[in-house]
Amino acid sequence: MGRALILYVKEVSYPILAAFGFPANVLTAAILCRGKCGLTKGITRYMLAMAMSGLLVIIFHVLLQGIYGYYYPNSFLSLTAVCPSDVYLRIVTLDYSVWLTVSFTFDRFVSICCPKLRLTYCTDRTAVTVIVSMCALSCIKYIPFQFMYEPRFTRDNVNWGCWPKAAYLTSIWWIMFSWLCSISLSFLPFLLILFFNGLTIRNIVAASRVRRRLKGVEGNDTEAENRRKSIVLLFTVSGAHIVLWTTETVTFVCTRATVSTADGNHTSPSYIAYEVGVLLIYVNSCANTCIYGMTQKKFREEVKNGISHVTRFLSNLFKLVRM
Repeated sequence: MGRALILYVKEVSYPILAAFGFPANVLTAAILCRGKCGLTKGITRYMLAMAMSGLLVIIFHVLLQGIYGYYYPNSFLSLTAVCPSDVYLRIVTLDYSVWLTVSFTFDRFVSICCPKLRLTYCTDRTAVTVIVSMCALSCIKYIPFQFMYEPRFTRDNVNWGCWPKAAYLTSIWWIMFSWLCSISLSFLPFLLILFFNGLTIRNIVAASRVRRRLKGVEGNDTEAENRRKSIVLLFTVSGAHIVLWTTETVTFVCTRATVSTADGNHTSPSYIAYEVGVLLIYVNSCANTCIYGMTQKKFREEVKNGISHVTRFLSNLFKLVRM
């Protein structure tokens, strides 16, 4: 019997994700740092943090675990002294990326639906506070991961691998912790993003009806057009998260899988659904550049200018080398 198809999919998909996701997130971060995309400072802070968190997901999940760890299973990452920290960093970076999307969605909800609160909440200072706080909470939340593993086996007096301790599988406290981690990582953020976007859409529809009724026209409304443009970024960012996290969230609800376990049978529907969900999550970490390119004209112009500068630099460098 041949190898499972999902394994071939992983072997092809992960290098593609790394080849596209790493430079894409670096490019996005570099352009946002220039501050010439026509976005407010608060939005720019969120977008920059999301790009950097996406980059960390690509590094720890795709490059180190999905590629390096897959082809070199007995590398230093498999040492018991390193393995728990590797697991901890992977779950922290993914959780941080998810909750940054939730924070950005809530910020845009306040900006659109809460005019009074917007003046004090939707500021550069608040954005920095939220970004730093989300990072700290993600780091603190998963500290028990550093203490839940034991060596899988010992070879030449060196401990290798990390295996959940027996207490983790039987203790009610560990089981509750596992459930809380799973809910915090996938189910709760998914529901919050849906909830805030639903309220935002309802507010936009109601405001548009009132504006049309007051003006008594059905033609082009400049104010409404500007309002639609200002929220396109919100719906594309949060919409991409909802679409790409749906498989993982549904898998969690149906199979009650935890964040650290999966069915070892590579042909079982639950395992395939789990791996497809994980793959789509990583795709979400690569989607920022595409989202900005589709929705922000100034971002596209900055990308073109950057490519033009790099092309000229390489051309001049090539000429110098030939001389």
